[in-house]
Amino acid sequence: MSQSSEATPVCDGAFESIPIIDLEDAFSQDEPTRRSLAQQIRMACMNVGFFYAIPVKNHGISQDCLDKVLNVNKEYYSLSADEKMKLHHKIMPNFRGYSPPMEANIQPGNRGDLHEGFRIGWEERSEDPRIQSTSRDGVMAGANVWPDQPADFRIACMDYYHAALTVGKKLFGLFALALDLPETYFDDKTLYSAATMRTLHYPPQPHALDDKILGIGAHTDFVCFTILWQQAGIQALQVLNSQQQWINVPPLPGTLVVNLGDQLARWTNDVFKSTVHRAANRNAVDRYSIALFFSTDYEVNIEPIYTCVSAENAAKYPAITAGEYVKQRLKAMYDES
Repeated sequence: MSQSSEATPVCDGAFESIPIIDLEDAFSQDEPTRRSLAQQIRMACMNVGFFYAIPVKNHGISQDCLDKVLNVNKEYYSLSADEKMKLHHKIMPNFRGYSPPMEANIQPGNRGDLHEGFRIGWEERSEDPRIQSTSRDGVMAGANVWPDQPADFRIACMDYYHAALTVGKKLFGLFALALDLPETYFDDKTLYSAATMRTLHYPPQPHALDDKILGIGAHTDFVCFTILWQQAGIQALQVLNSQQQWINVPPLPGTLVVNLGDQLARWTNDVFKSTVHRAANRNAVDRYSIALFFSTDYEVNIEPIYTCVSAENAAKYPAITAGEYVKQRLKAMYDES
């Protein structure tokens, strides 16, 4: 959902505040312990729509994995524009591949988003990309495309993708508990993960904050939820609080940022909150991040969940398949007819 919010200047105070949630208990064999963790997540989802997540040791993302994916992306984004445009997503199926700076303009009234990205979707790490195929149909299904260089780009990206996917699948179970649903409620809706990943590069942009060119303008994500890795020591992400103040969300060591998207807000009949955010790299150095966007399988119908509908909160949204919804939102992002 694109936003053109008029907001007051950046505030360094609390966001009401953004919680830090340790996911260690997600793997507990004790159901009340998992439900207690789910209640923490429920409060964060209802009140803020964002939280810092501390991944579980041995079930998270290793530093070696992070180092490798950061290094290959620094190398990839240093390639010439002509080389990167060989895999321009507009000539590739289903939005996979490269998007150049200023091509997207997610916030109406702005002049463009000053970042470049590379989008991939699910595939097996061990699969030979030269013979990769997909047996799944749908408006957003299809094979990834990969650059010729750096040579280990695909391996590093897929290692990160699958590590983050493990975290995301565990979160789906916790979201189910948080919504008073069976813990397995989302299992049959996420059999073939529709998670897509974008590696992102934000060049330095030290000019005034009220300029109409941002790293990415004010918006809400349009999937169920996003897991974001931010490069250490480089502040860029900001979240809009209920007082219409922009709040910095700095990288915290050992954490990932989780934010809810419009799809889950729609599915929960707005019980869970999808929060407006933006990114502006006001530093003197390049900034890199990785966003893994979690949807459901593309054929799943998204309509208000029964535990989120009542006489006081009637169903607000008609059913739509997840794939069609994501496709519509991506087309709008890139202003395609």
